[in-house]
Amino acid sequence: MSENQSFFPATTMPDAAWWQALWPDPLSVLRQVGLLPGMSAVDLCCGDGLFSVPMSVLLEGKVWGIDMDPEMLGIARQALRNAGAPECQFIEGDARDMVKLVPQKVDAVLIANTFHGVPEQTELAKCSYEVLNPGGCFIVINWHVKPREETPVLGKPRGPALEWRMSPDDVRKIVEPAGLEFEKTVQLQPHHYGAIFQRP
Repeated sequence: MSENQSFFPATTMPDAAWWQALWPDPLSVLRQVGLLPGMSAVDLCCGDGLFSVPMSVLLEGKVWGIDMDPEMLGIARQALRNAGAPECQFIEGDARDMVKLVPQKVDAVLIANTFHGVPEQTELAKCSYEVLNPGGCFIVINWHVKPREETPVLGKPRGPALEWRMSPDDVRKIVEPAGLEFEKTVQLQPHHYGAIFQRP
């Protein structure tokens, strides 16, 4: 187990083939959870940039991608160049340090496929609160609470084990004490949802 996996268990970055099969149109997902041109955003635990790259296109480069894995960040930077996307900032660091890592307030903080393995989840939500502009959104994309056998990708069971999965209500109970207000849940087919919270 890598150091990063010990900090964020059950959040290993998948191989590119099934990652792309799971998220064939990440730009559409970003729009579904409320990202719009003119906004600025942080992509927490951004990995290989699957969401960061289209986010940079949509938001014209006003994006900070944070990850602890320098190898994944290298892949993300190359993906950004390959896509000809506007330059965004990829930062090696712990998502829990984002207040120090991000130089300005933003309109959205996104964490996809990772929140279930974050230690001190309410503390991370508090950090997101501090980084957000008033009215900004904290967006958690999670797997539905189903056995892995019911969330297949390319014909094989995928996603975290059932005991790691979180319902929207689970997320709400953890995030609301950070001062963020629940706004809505968006269904992201076939296996995910987006829980969206707002800084008042």
